[in-house]
Amino acid sequence: MTYQTYMDSPVGRLLLEGGHDHLRRVAFVKENPAGAVKTGGSGSPTLRRAVEQLNAYFAGELREFDLPLDLQGTPFQLGVWRALQDIPYGETISYGELARRIGTPKGSRAVGLANGANPIAIVVPCHRVIGSNGKLTGYGGGLGNKETLLALEGRQAALY
Repeated sequence: MTYQTYMDSPVGRLLLEGGHDHLRRVAFVKENPAGAVKTGGSGSPTLRRAVEQLNAYFAGELREFDLPLDLQGTPFQLGVWRALQDIPYGETISYGELARRIGTPKGSRAVGLANGANPIAIVVPCHRVIGSNGKLTGYGGGLGNKETLLALEGRQAALY
């Protein structure tokens, strides 16, 4: 069974989706789509934990998520998404550096495409990848939200 729930956050409304024992999706949404129903997110212990952990993250109390993920993609995408999870809280790297880390030094564009296809925003921290010139580039949740997430992490990282 697939469960869904919505939560409000400092970066807007989020849709969380998963099964009883895994998280499959965290996505930015403008509002609940017409006819969308909260389909028993509270029936999934994993979605409850995800909401709790996301709230703790936004409050600056959590630096690393501990959730069972069900990432579905190509082998290349899965490699990129695993590497994203290795970027430390409060730090950023370039698309080129991420490509080098996964053994594809000339693959920064492909890394960017895989990054953009990340189905589990925030938890799989694609917001920590920036342009080689240090500027913020593309983000499915919007550049303003990317900036908000990086600022939140930067402020909190400075406290530790």
